Amino acid sequence: MTFPSWRDWLFSAKTFAAAMLALYIAFACDLPRPYWAMTTVYVVANPLSGATNSKALYRALGTLLGATAAVVLVPLLASAPELLTLAIALWAGGLCYVALLDRTPRSYVFMLAAYTLPLVALPSVSAPETIFDVAVARSEEIILGIICASVVGATIFPASIGPVFETRVATWLRDAAAWAEDILRERPGPATPLARQRLAADVAALDMFISQLSHGTDTRGTTRWAKELRGRLLLLLPMLSSLADRLHALQFEAKTLPPRLNAVLGETSDWIAGETIAGPDRPGRLRAALAELQPSREELGRWEGLLTTSLLSRLSDIVDLWQDCLALQRQIASQQRKAVAWRPAFSRAQLVPGTRYHDHGLILFSCASSVLATLSVGLIWIQSGWPGGAYFVAMTAVACCFFGALDRPAPAMRTMFVWCAISSVGAALYLFAILPQIHDFEMVVLTLAVPFLLIGALIPRPQLVLVTLLLAANSAGNLALQSRYNVDFAGYANEGLAVLGGVLYALTWTLVTKPFGSEIAARRLLRAGWSDLATLAEGRHRHDLSTLAGRNLDRLSQLAPRLATASPEQSAAVDVLREIRVGYNIVMLQRDRRLIAGPARDGIDAVLRDVATFFRRCLDEGDATEAPRHLRMSIDSTFRSVVRHGQGTVELDILQSLVGLRRALFPNEPGPPPEPLNAERQPAPLALLAAE
Repeated sequence: MTFPSWRDWLFSAKTFAAAMLALYIAFACDLPRPYWAMTTVYVVANPLSGATNSKALYRALGTLLGATAAVVLVPLLASAPELLTLAIALWAGGLCYVALLDRTPRSYVFMLAAYTLPLVALPSVSAPETIFDVAVARSEEIILGIICASVVGATIFPASIGPVFETRVATWLRDAAAWAEDILRERPGPATPLARQRLAADVAALDMFISQLSHGTDTRGTTRWAKELRGRLLLLLPMLSSLADRLHALQFEAKTLPPRLNAVLGETSDWIAGETIAGPDRPGRLRAALAELQPSREELGRWEGLLTTSLLSRLSDIVDLWQDCLALQRQIASQQRKAVAWRPAFSRAQLVPGTRYHDHGLILFSCASSVLATLSVGLIWIQSGWPGGAYFVAMTAVACCFFGALDRPAPAMRTMFVWCAISSVGAALYLFAILPQIHDFEMVVLTLAVPFLLIGALIPRPQLVLVTLLLAANSAGNLALQSRYNVDFAGYANEGLAVLGGVLYALTWTLVTKPFGSEIAARRLLRAGWSDLATLAEGRHRHDLSTLAGRNLDRLSQLAPRLATASPEQSAAVDVLREIRVGYNIVMLQRDRRLIAGPARDGIDAVLRDVATFFRRCLDEGDATEAPRHLRMSIDSTFRSVVRHGQGTVELDILQSLVGLRRALFPNEPGPPPEPLNAERQPAPLALLAAE
């Protein structure tokens, strides 16, 4: 581990200054628990000012929501502790469910409100008449810490989130350009490596930055451009996957590519890789070159001609998307708040919206586990009559809410237990050996500077974020600094054991109820994809292409990090981008089947039935089996029926969809020998863009 940089030390000094400012103001205002203000500063502190402002706002809202619930519930149910425990458990589980559905920084509001209620309500059960004062005081102390952290972060050497976001975008585009260059120059097979699928997870990670851009004073105007860029980055993934497949298919069928096509592929690769100076007319020249390569109507009646048309359509889409990505990247870098003279090359209507996929079953399981853990530990507390056991219940709820959604929460809870114990021992050393010798605020600051400056310098490191947060927040809370020194060892030990006991109970509960890891979540995500494809093929629900793409790509972003922990054989067998292409073609066949009649329509219906049966079989067997031979024969038969029907654009669109479906399901099979196509008019390129 490298030594902290000067930026890390600067951030640590700013955070410590904000914490001491909050503590001083809390002392001056004679707040009952000044240490909550200090603790809050370390909870919301972030090296980037926009992220600090974002977390501060959401923490304030979450605290107020949880404190309000405590004011309502405690007077009503204080005389019935079992009902109060049930209400707290249901509150925590319900808000955790909402937080897990959100999956943006805004979810912090609901997560914090979930465990603020037990932290405020349970210690006040024996004196319910004081709950309003306790809730108000806690809100005041936390809001004070929030204000101090935000003001210091925004005024003293503020660090903007803009450059970090620009760096992440540049890294993603560089990786995508490398993949595009591999496809266009080396033309590998259609199988998508796991490293390429992880690009979807990287795009999903940009959501966190995009949501925080609006909270930075200098990045607020770039949020719109960032959202536009995100949509195009997501669409690049299936487009590149489809391009790789078409190139592989053409080489498989024709053995060699036409020289003119090879030349255009090379020029496109040079432009994407930035190896040539690209003038404003470079994308236009590439599009013109692609249009010149379009097959004739006679060639469109052959398998190779349809593959070529599909390839050129994919490449045209990629040129448009890449042109937009570069323009938006420059726009974000310039931080222009007003629209400039820029017209997107890729239509807004085709972009992926913010459609999310949620595994409601797994989320409900995690939240129900948190409810039962909180309820059971609350009943244990009630039956034992433990006077200081309120934090025993509260910390169980905190640990379950905070880590319950992880595939394997036990390691994080174990870390929480260890570092809570370490912070308790360190705080005890300060409380009973050092602080009794100090009698002014200045010496308190000097005494606390050494440990808290060191902890603060390690906060910016992602691999240490949990450890440093636990050390900083728990140390500040355990010190419980107040205007007058009034600490007894018995009370401190009792509360410390309650905190550690609550975390230990949550850990034990999790080991019993959730012993599995990420393989269960990954399997459920795969099965959800198969279920979606089967439902689409059965025609039960209507989906537009952008909604389908958004849902599948969001599922892919959740699946990629889980596949990283799977065996190489399992990872290689999964190609979610292929399933996205299958879904596109199913949607297009469902759309176009209504525009055709006779044997061709009957054939399309038979293909869709066979596709639905195949993915239902995958669901039943729990494994991604190979597509059956009769499905390929059904596609080939339908292909010939549509060729015989041939009356223009609709038939050509259907043929493109059949090509895409066949290539996705049977990537290593040669194409069928098609019959001559009697096409009356050349299909418009836009009609073919939607084929996948």
